[in-house]
Amino acid sequence: MKTQVVIVGGGPAGTGLAISLQKHGIESIILEKESFPRLHVGESMTGECGASVRALGLEEEMGKYKYPIKYGTMVYGTDGRNSFYVPVMGRKKDTNELFAQPTWQVRRSDFDKMLLDVCVDKGIKTIKGTALEVLKNEQGVPCGVTYKTPEGEMGEIRADMVADASGQHTFLSNKGVTGKRMMGKYAKQLAIYSHFKNVKRPEVGEDPNLKTDDTIIFYQKRNHWAWMIPINDELVSIGVVTPAEYFRSSREDMKTFLKREMMSLNPELAKRLEGAEMVEDAHSCANYSYQIPDWAGPGFICLGDAHRFVDPIFSLGLHFTLVECRKAADAIADYMNGKCADMANPFEEHMKFCELGMDNAQVLLDVFWAYPFAFSLYIRDAKYRDGFIDLFAGRCYVTDPPACIPALRRLQAEVSNDEAVAA
Repeated sequence: MKTQVVIVGGGPAGTGLAISLQKHGIESIILEKESFPRLHVGESMTGECGASVRALGLEEEMGKYKYPIKYGTMVYGTDGRNSFYVPVMGRKKDTNELFAQPTWQVRRSDFDKMLLDVCVDKGIKTIKGTALEVLKNEQGVPCGVTYKTPEGEMGEIRADMVADASGQHTFLSNKGVTGKRMMGKYAKQLAIYSHFKNVKRPEVGEDPNLKTDDTIIFYQKRNHWAWMIPINDELVSIGVVTPAEYFRSSREDMKTFLKREMMSLNPELAKRLEGAEMVEDAHSCANYSYQIPDWAGPGFICLGDAHRFVDPIFSLGLHFTLVECRKAADAIADYMNGKCADMANPFEEHMKFCELGMDNAQVLLDVFWAYPFAFSLYIRDAKYRDGFIDLFAGRCYVTDPPACIPALRRLQAEVSNDEAVAA
């Protein structure tokens, strides 16, 4: 079997890339091992993530599912104090002014299947199977994959490019094509989550900013927090993120741990749970923070979680993935047209672009976790407020970042210097 691009993984990274490649006239095949629909975290979209969905031409499809509308994110501090709210806003292209730009909350089982169905409708070939090995040509350049179907049949797909959209499975890294996975600052965390009904959502008048279907984050202490994300008229996603060792030391099963933590982590969460009913098993997801070097080169490229994930708290993961889909399609088109033929790595500029966005987000996350009180002061400061709105929306891919980024970097440097002097 032959195609131009074989895509390992049929989640948003894989399907988004396939749709974007088709706009360039590039043929692809998606290889996906799981059956859809499937339960998955990452249910909240940033403002620019919503814009990416629209850019893929999927706004009409989104309307069919009647997904909840997100107007912003509320963060409650320890014991429900020191809260702050960040609205979802866009930037006008002509004046650069901020404007209200609502986005969506999605049930990922529905959303991911919707994207895969769109690919099928567009004539993009999909194969159910597990990628096994990477095929290489005489020069050692990836040129396809072998796979195994659920029925045990073996096959191979020859291609000009191999795109890794396998998420945390990091297929190309595991096969030695890219660098090895390096654990990040938040790699020892564990998320335990489920879906619930009869959760009390924000009511009109409860808070002048908070809307019924907004994202709510409940902070307890460093690396210990919870999320609440409405995913349709009936269900709410709730998850607790803690150090993995804390969960192990509890000696509880996931369901017991989740229910107890939900009631004790933050009073603002506990008050919403009277009469709440869990309708899914408790699930877990670990190793939230990692980075893979050398993740693109002649004949191969990784997307989104297949090369890096920083931290899930501000819902940037899906945004990074969908941005990279469109940008990667442009870079692959240039590669196939020979525009980068004289470069050792034809995807060098694309890699710089992607890492820039995640690096800026990393600063935001590092300061939030290390100095939460200072962070809450900065985010309320009029000098920095608009910059925080941009970053929460996902406008991270800028060489001249908003003023809040240099301010946060200075804070990090000052504290580091003070700690060094004290030592």
